[in-house]
Amino acid sequence: MAPAGSTSGPARQSLRTVSLRVFAALPASTRRRFLHARGRYAPWEEEFDFTPPVLHEGEVTGPPDFVGIGAQKAGTTWWYDLIAAHPQVACRPDIHKERHFFDRFATSPFGPADRSRYHGWFPRPSGFVTGEWTPDYVHLPWVPALLAEAAPQTRLLVLLRDPVERLRSGLSHHRRHEGRLDAHACADAVARGFYEQALARWMAYFPSEQFLLLQYERCLADPVGQLARTYDFLGLAPFVPDGIERRVSSTRNSVDLDPDTRRRLADLYAPDVVALATHHPDLELDLGRWPNFPSLVTR
Repeated sequence: MAPAGSTSGPARQSLRTVSLRVFAALPASTRRRFLHARGRYAPWEEEFDFTPPVLHEGEVTGPPDFVGIGAQKAGTTWWYDLIAAHPQVACRPDIHKERHFFDRFATSPFGPADRSRYHGWFPRPSGFVTGEWTPDYVHLPWVPALLAEAAPQTRLLVLLRDPVERLRSGLSHHRRHEGRLDAHACADAVARGFYEQALARWMAYFPSEQFLLLQYERCLADPVGQLARTYDFLGLAPFVPDGIERRVSSTRNSVDLDPDTRRRLADLYAPDVVALATHHPDLELDLGRWPNFPSLVTR
């Protein structure tokens, strides 16, 4: 029995769960101010300290075994968590799945010390697999060369979503966190949907056999089958984690697209979508699951 006035273990855990839910319900700007006041920053914020974490007993470091490179708002957190649930995968809960390590090197030198520092962000017990998933990487043109230098043998994962729906979700995400949409945010959201253009840059540095391209909508429809493909690609034994289906919550402050805007965006993306399906047959792109491109289904 717990001493009078104390809180038992289960009760403390319950209070922690409630506190986390309350914190998550706060506006993004409020959460950021709270964390910043305590010196805590996200990897995508300028103030983040990229000094590698302290190793736990028995851990080693080295290049990541896998790196997810995209795409934003295409279920990457869901899929990373499913990978992390595999008993042969080591992903420390105190290290964010998005490392954003290469973001700042667009106009800065990258040398051996930076390569070693990147390796330090992948602690794992010997014999385990580990990696990261930073969705921004796929559309940052300077990253492929740097990752090829830092981790030339890594396996690359790409989740692709209907580019019009991805844009809508990306703008919704931006408005929730930043409060408004401007021309820069819209231009960035549009640019992220040209998947084939982005992949062409990556395939100039990595051979095709090091890529696994997944269609987000097929993962939703057949998570067991698509996750089995993913595990096999990573050299992992068959496994089915609990809670494999994605639970999609209602989106607050969602951006809606009128029919004319959808049509114009679909026309803009159509050549890239055709090239994507043509150049990457291993993706087995099911255009029937991308409702914004009905004219491409019969091609």
